[in-house]
Amino acid sequence: MAKRPAVRTAARALAVEAARIADDNNAEDVVILDLRGVSPVTDYFVLCTGTSRPQMKAVAQKIADYGRSVGQSTYREAGVDGGQWAVLDFVDVVVHIFGPAHRRYYDLELIWGSAPKVRWRRRAPARRE
Repeated sequence: MAKRPAVRTAARALAVEAARIADDNNAEDVVILDLRGVSPVTDYFVLCTGTSRPQMKAVAQKIADYGRSVGQSTYREAGVDGGQWAVLDFVDVVVHIFGPAHRRYYDLELIWGSAPKVRWRRRAPARRE
């Protein structure tokens, strides 16, 4: 059964905001992969690298809090206290917060190389002169 357009739009919006939250909290190498049509499991992966255990935990908590605030609670969470690899599973969006060594080792961008990347950065405001 195909997903309704509103569900697809909500998933993309969650993925984009998760990427922005990670970036705003100094996560590195933030990427969104659009897995629709590539994976039967989820629509989007959000990948980022944390610089410390406390920072990774804070990023995970802020993303989970945001999801709850828009009615999209996590289905499962794993590794949030571990500092190596945290996963937040929102079903249609899966957020991976890696420590640097785990990001290199698992290299999900290579595994899911056929998935297009989603542009998520905010546009800079127009300069007025």
